[in-house]
Amino acid sequence: MAATSPIHFDVEHLREAVLRTYDRVARDPRGDFHFHRGARYASEYLGYDPAELAELPESCTARFAGVGNPLQIGTVIAAVPGMRRENAGPCPGETVLDHACGAGMDLLLAARRVGPRGRAIGVDMTPAMRACAQASAELAGLSDRVQIRAGYMESLPVDDGSVDLVISNGVVNLAPDKTRVFREIARVLRPGGRLFLADVVVQRELTLDARENPDLWAACVAGAMVESEIPTLASEAGLVDGRVVQRFDCFRDTPAEARVAKDLFIQGVNFYARRA
Repeated sequence: MAATSPIHFDVEHLREAVLRTYDRVARDPRGDFHFHRGARYASEYLGYDPAELAELPESCTARFAGVGNPLQIGTVIAAVPGMRRENAGPCPGETVLDHACGAGMDLLLAARRVGPRGRAIGVDMTPAMRACAQASAELAGLSDRVQIRAGYMESLPVDDGSVDLVISNGVVNLAPDKTRVFREIARVLRPGGRLFLADVVVQRELTLDARENPDLWAACVAGAMVESEIPTLASEAGLVDGRVVQRFDCFRDTPAEARVAKDLFIQGVNFYARRA
């Protein structure tokens, strides 16, 4: 199914469904959802350092709903023979963009790593999530290097070639036009800039019924890419060296897992690429 038109219902209807879901997460992160949330999930399922998470405000960690661990990609890539050290990161002094940053857990972790000479920009469409991210940055003492901007990942409010590293966690699947999302990522990256992407994948195409279910879209399931599609989308956008480097069983024991066929092998992946 084409990345540019994966569903038949109105795109604005889908966007509203997604916004409502993540507005609810922002207002009540312990509510009833089709996906896991929180710091314990992040450490036990996705390999985040619990001590590092404990240093962040609960206002961001409780609302975390990612599907992988994009900030771990730099460490994995740095250990690959033949890969240059500059492919690691985030590095001190760099500019990092977290597109669709949510409440800001990954964003604040990146802000700590880039240091006082770096910048961490978070873009999100959900006002309540942006408010959480801004408040969390202030509580963490990182507001000097963190900027929160309103916007969509299909049209980022960021200058061309101004970002060293784009991080993304569980949100490209929410976009109907994935081709445009990858082009936007490539546009904002500097030459040699990197993409650390975590997202949901399946091993074969979902049924049309699943694709047309807005609740499953908001749960990060119905818009999932077939895994082989990600390197193709990245390459078509002008990114090179695309590769999946880690996998995560992020939907284990969730209602979302029960609502799709087991043989889809739905899971989270960490994906690396860079701008040529």
